[in-house]
Amino acid sequence: MTETTRVAVIGGGVIGCSVLYHLTKLGWSDVMLLERSELTSGSTWHAAGGFHTLNGDTNMAALQGYTIRLYRELEELTGMSCGLHHVGGVTLADNRDRFDMLLAERAKHRYMGLETEIVGPEEIAKIAPITNTDGILGALYDPLDGHLDPSGTTHAYAKAARMGGATIKTHCKVTATTQRPDGTWDVVTDQGTIHAEHIVNAGGLWAREVAAMAGLYLPLHAMEHQYIVTDEVPEIYERSEEHPHVMDPAGESYLRQEGRGLCIGFYEQPCKPWAVDGTSWDFGHELLPDDLDKIEDSIAFAYDRFPVLERAGVKSVIHGPFTFAPDGNPLVGPVTGMRNYWSACAVMAGFSQGGGVGLTLAQWMIEGEPERDVTAMDVARFPAHLRQEFTRPKVIENYQKRFSVAYPNEELPAARGLRRTPMYDLFDSMGAVWGAQYGLEVVNYFAEDGEERYETPSFRRSNAFDATAREVRSVREAVGLNETHNFGKYEVTGTDARAWLDRIMAGRIPKPGRISLTPMLSPKGKLIGDFTVSCLAEERFLLTASYGSQSYHMRWFLKHLSGDVHLENMSDRRTGFQIAGPRATDVLRAASRVAPDMRFLDIAEVEIGMTPCIIQRVSYTGDLGYEIYCDPMAQRQLWDALWEAGQPFGIKPFGMRAMMSLRLDRFFGSWLAEFSPDYTPGETGMDRFISWKKEVDFIGRSAAEAEKAKGADRQLIAFAVEANDADTHGYEPVWIDGIVQGFVTSGGYAHHTCTSTALALVPAAWDGDDAEIEILGEMCKAKRLRTTIFDPDGTRMRG
Repeated sequence: MTETTRVAVIGGGVIGCSVLYHLTKLGWSDVMLLERSELTSGSTWHAAGGFHTLNGDTNMAALQGYTIRLYRELEELTGMSCGLHHVGGVTLADNRDRFDMLLAERAKHRYMGLETEIVGPEEIAKIAPITNTDGILGALYDPLDGHLDPSGTTHAYAKAARMGGATIKTHCKVTATTQRPDGTWDVVTDQGTIHAEHIVNAGGLWAREVAAMAGLYLPLHAMEHQYIVTDEVPEIYERSEEHPHVMDPAGESYLRQEGRGLCIGFYEQPCKPWAVDGTSWDFGHELLPDDLDKIEDSIAFAYDRFPVLERAGVKSVIHGPFTFAPDGNPLVGPVTGMRNYWSACAVMAGFSQGGGVGLTLAQWMIEGEPERDVTAMDVARFPAHLRQEFTRPKVIENYQKRFSVAYPNEELPAARGLRRTPMYDLFDSMGAVWGAQYGLEVVNYFAEDGEERYETPSFRRSNAFDATAREVRSVREAVGLNETHNFGKYEVTGTDARAWLDRIMAGRIPKPGRISLTPMLSPKGKLIGDFTVSCLAEERFLLTASYGSQSYHMRWFLKHLSGDVHLENMSDRRTGFQIAGPRATDVLRAASRVAPDMRFLDIAEVEIGMTPCIIQRVSYTGDLGYEIYCDPMAQRQLWDALWEAGQPFGIKPFGMRAMMSLRLDRFFGSWLAEFSPDYTPGETGMDRFISWKKEVDFIGRSAAEAEKAKGADRQLIAFAVEANDADTHGYEPVWIDGIVQGFVTSGGYAHHTCTSTALALVPAAWDGDDAEIEILGEMCKAKRLRTTIFDPDGTRMRG
């Protein structure tokens, strides 16, 4: 007999149980968890059980903080023990770059309200006395660090969920998931079929297999991981209090007290992927054979850092698999193109992130959107075309770099070259230094003869600084050329296209031949898109936005698609170039026999050379400029025409480093920096693009109007910063009147005006000019900029 449930959660590890509990906590009681064996089977039972708040993404760090605070709540609610040990912890830095990273993290924590602290070697010796501090510059101390009992915690989640009305079925193996025409699901198990409105894949080690049942591929892979528990150590059991955690990035290790001894685990370089061809359904409560050879070097390093280990016997070796996504963050949220299918997978730090993952997914399912920007763990951050041969090397790379310094300008080498445009070989021959965005190769800058073809990762100004200045100068003084391949591009056609866009977008939808800029809002009035909308004809529109948000955008579009509307993602089927600078119009006229006389925000279809093109009179550089789009098959011919025509006018290619410097001159915001689901139109100035007069109840209108009536609590402003060799990147705290009252959203060096520039969110009521911005532990004077530092009246851009 078929059972019914609102939600079927597949997988009984800590993540599945957390999702189940949070669904009941937010009001859905008709929910069910299906586990093929016992709860905690898979990775959960053999986890080391550590938790911490440190994460490069501030929202992930906040969700980790929520997870840690939740454990006391679970204990009080259920009467069960999570085995909590709030012992605090230090993360060590043995070189300047590691210390810079800790300084940057401590700065972020200031406005997040996390009470972390930078400590020196003497303090480290007092906090964690078994640590050899030779060569250590300092550490980040976090009092929230600790560990718990993985089994007890998982069963506490499960009990809390049952108390909220949830059902848990163990020894119930899912064998198939089939979607009905109405979007609901038949979940076939070895105990019968369950009819569910929603499916949550929390399959852990089996998440790939569960996804395949629905015809899906999720980019995750399991890695072998090993930690050691020692025999009794006198320096530990003779202490009056528990020894804190120690993270030693140089040694790729984490260490904590375990009973009267120690537990130490490693993220070794000679690591091994597990179950390359799939996870056996028979695997569960086994461990992998010991493999001490692969951690031999790590152990030798640990003996030097923690000398007591060399005298301690080995009590047990725990060697088991757990899953990673290519960037190490979870895969959470609704899967694009699949109705009512939700992912809660690849949560490698389950006891740091599990509560936050459960809360996020429950909010998404019940309330329609999470309360904060969760792009860092949104399953839509990866393109659908990824497969195992991309995922596996990226997961290996991420495992090996688990404790490496995360630089803001670093380009990682694994699994590169997945997507290249017809310009790749030509740009490479011209000295391109490549980056990657959403699997696509993108020029960061061009190195000249004699310059290194590699940008040094750094928190400070890198060796790309001079090349970027050179490219900025070419744009501002003559004309620069840059590819438009890394824009997300969509075509919308049909008799209801205009009405649909008016509903989806908050801004004005343009008339034929014109362009408009518009935010896209969530129902709660948060920014979920920053679009250029172009009208080629009454029933034909082009949309341009962030390339890396394609899957997110398509998920949203498809969810709200209605009427006679045809939507196509053209991101990789339409490419081209932008030309920008005072001679851009001269180049366009020389390259086209019938060059149009275009006003700012015009769009036209024109032939350049032999290539039919769509031209938009707009530029993210803030200068006179055009975006020119064509079929990728004709891109090289378009290049030939523009390059030849541009020679008399000094045309030069430029990359994304220059682009991001040029936009600072005009205070142009960037997606997921100034504009993200964390922010509202009123806070960011995007409200100026909302069409308040249009007679359409666009998504998010009521929330946006409420903010307009009340006024935003924050404002986005620009600062000129008295920086030395390091500029702002994002999340640096802004000190006003001696206290932290805001934070930087993004920044950098504006080469044309020789200004270290920061965009920041500060209180809306503040009307002062002088502040300080903390950069790598140094307080830098910052002066508010009231007008843009280039072309303040917009005559160059609009003229």
